[in-house]
Amino acid sequence: MLSLRLTDNAELRALEPWNAEEFAAHIDHVRDYIGPWIGMAELVTDTGSGRVILQRYADKLAADQGRIYGIWIDGKLMGGTLFRVFNAENGVCEVGVWLDPDAAGRGLVTTAVRHMIDWAVCVRGMSRVEWRCSPDNERSIAVAQRLGMTLEGVLRSEYPIGGIRQDAQVWSVLASEWPARP
Repeated sequence: MLSLRLTDNAELRALEPWNAEEFAAHIDHVRDYIGPWIGMAELVTDTGSGRVILQRYADKLAADQGRIYGIWIDGKLMGGTLFRVFNAENGVCEVGVWLDPDAAGRGLVTTAVRHMIDWAVCVRGMSRVEWRCSPDNERSIAVAQRLGMTLEGVLRSEYPIGGIRQDAQVWSVLASEWPARP
C-alpha cells in the first residue's frame, strides 16, 4: 500500500474501486456539508454509484488524465483530493478537494494539496495548476490563498448543483511561481 503521511494520524492514499462501499458511506455522511459546493454529493448515492465514480478515476489514472485520493484519519476515510482535470500534454491540471467537517481546521487539505502541486509541477512538469470554487465557499478560498494562488476571475453559471447553476472562481498557480519548483 502506498500512502503519504500528512500528520501523525492522517494519510493520503489512492481511492480505488474496491473502496466503493467505504467511499459511498463517507459521502452519505458528509453529503449535507459538501453538497452546496461539490457535485459528487449528488452523484454518489450508494455503493454502485460510488464504484462508478472511483472506476471513472481509475480509468482517468490509466489514461494519465486524472487521479483521486482519500484522506484517512486513524484509518477512517474523512475526505479526499483529486486531479479533476490532468492534461499532461498541455501542462494544465485542476485540483479539487472535500472534507468531513469533523476534520476541518487541521490544515489537512492545504498539506495534501501542497503535496499534489509539488508532484504535478516538480515531477510531471505541469505549467499551471488550477483551483475552482464557489465565490461563497470561504474555506476553499482560504486554501487557495494559503497555497499562494492567484484569483483570475469568475466563470458565471459554470455548472449545476441541485438544479441551480453555480458560479466558479478560478484560482491558479504557475510553475514559475511555485516555491518547490525544480
